[in-house]
Amino acid sequence: MAAVTTALLATGVTGATGAVAAPAATAPDRTAAVPSRLLPLVERSAERLLTADEVAAAKWGTDSPVDDPARERQVLEDVARQATELGGDPAATVRIFRDQIEANKVVQRALLRRWDADPSRAPAERPDLSRIRREINRINGELVRAIAGSAAARTAPSCAGRLTAGALATVRQKRLDILHTAALARALPSVCADETAATR
Repeated sequence: MAAVTTALLATGVTGATGAVAAPAATAPDRTAAVPSRLLPLVERSAERLLTADEVAAAKWGTDSPVDDPARERQVLEDVARQATELGGDPAATVRIFRDQIEANKVVQRALLRRWDADPSRAPAERPDLSRIRREINRINGELVRAIAGSAAARTAPSCAGRLTAGALATVRQKRLDILHTAALARALPSVCADETAATR
């Protein structure tokens, strides 16, 4: 999904404000045809990604590592079970969620490095990590449903282009900064089914 990364990072994101610049005149035509079954997957991916800020804030100044293998394993087991219950593809769901988890860690690591370098930019309060994880679990459930409901779109030849269009629309709608835009691209490479994904 290199095309997704390239397209997202060329959207005119401004590092100073976190806002996305106005899209080019041709951009609306690219997003207008985004299929409704694929767009919810991208939107839930971005929603899940935005929880990384609070996760990082909860871990800031503690011994809690970014990598949490036990938690990650539990998440993957849970989403595989949910996918099976919905009649979805548990293997595809796990592949997609592995990328979701790595994307979340991209944001966490970047924010923790930023705060280490300049503690004045660190959050003043530490959120409750258990509350954040409940919210992540809620989003996970919605994302599993979006994955299960998008099988045809994910296996279509047009998936990559439509996924990119959906990601661009989501970046603009949620006004993602460059860090979260890059992380969203990291969250999506396993969405479109191909031979490479099938062998992971």
